[in-house]
Amino acid sequence: MNLELRHLKVVCAIAETGSVTKAASTLGLAQPALTAQLQRIERTLGGPLFERDRRGARPTALGELVLARARVLLPAMKGLQDEAARLAGTGTTLSRYRFGGVNSPLVGRLVHRLAADQPHAQISTYASWYVDELAQMVLSGRLDYALAGVCGDATPSAEFGLTWRAIAVDAVFVVLPEAHPLAAADEVKLEMLRDEQWAVAPGDGCFGDCFAAACARAGFTPRKMYETDIRGCLDLVDAGEAVALAQATFRPVSGLVTRPLAGAPLRWRLLLGWHPEAPAAGIADRVLGHAVAAYTDSLHRNPDYLAWLARNPAFGPQQMAAA
Repeated sequence: MNLELRHLKVVCAIAETGSVTKAASTLGLAQPALTAQLQRIERTLGGPLFERDRRGARPTALGELVLARARVLLPAMKGLQDEAARLAGTGTTLSRYRFGGVNSPLVGRLVHRLAADQPHAQISTYASWYVDELAQMVLSGRLDYALAGVCGDATPSAEFGLTWRAIAVDAVFVVLPEAHPLAAADEVKLEMLRDEQWAVAPGDGCFGDCFAAACARAGFTPRKMYETDIRGCLDLVDAGEAVALAQATFRPVSGLVTRPLAGAPLRWRLLLGWHPEAPAAGIADRVLGHAVAAYTDSLHRNPDYLAWLARNPAFGPQQMAAA
């Protein structure tokens, strides 16, 4: 016979009650059946585990050794089972949320809202420059949700089989140094930036077909682009060497200003993606609601954009809209 956890529970029950009869009652077994089970356990371990007399059952030296091990193993196994149950989720909630984000302004506020809603949930994040990388990780089960963005009416690749929903549609603004001649304007026509150099972060974004097409419609081809990380882009703008595009919810930075592009020639759609057959799909609408609320929270740090949205109601939160 191989020793199993249920056998250790029997040994512990006898030691705790001090009696085979009482242990049988506690475990819901007949006393003869428990006695026979104890004998099989003792044969497997090579000796008696209890001294039994009229005063009850007391552990032998071998019994004390087994009890010492059982009192470590049983709680550890119970903890493992509880943790597995939490991670597996119930279909109406999850205890683990793994988010991937591409330049997403929502990650921090979304994590905050989920942590407040489920204080014991495990929440992790992963950053990438590319939507396809995140989609592949969701498909393989390494992420539950992807927070991504696409320019204009584009959609993420369908080859990964993910469901995508729109969180919000934002206008794309331009970031200028405060000393720039156009910094005081209420809005900036794209053609007025024909002589500028541009700072661009790598990965997915509007600096591609969308931007080139918008510039072509405005009658020019954009000049030199500096590719660097986001911090480097801001430094280049601050130094007066370049201007940059930014999501309209961009957090204000001292020394820089964001201004809307006249006519909103560039749009950025924020999306939440998940796999329709994964456990995360069961509560995707709930997570989407948190994401929309996190986006709405982010608007309050930018009153200028709030005022712009009031004049342009097609932009802003898009809860439950299909991507």
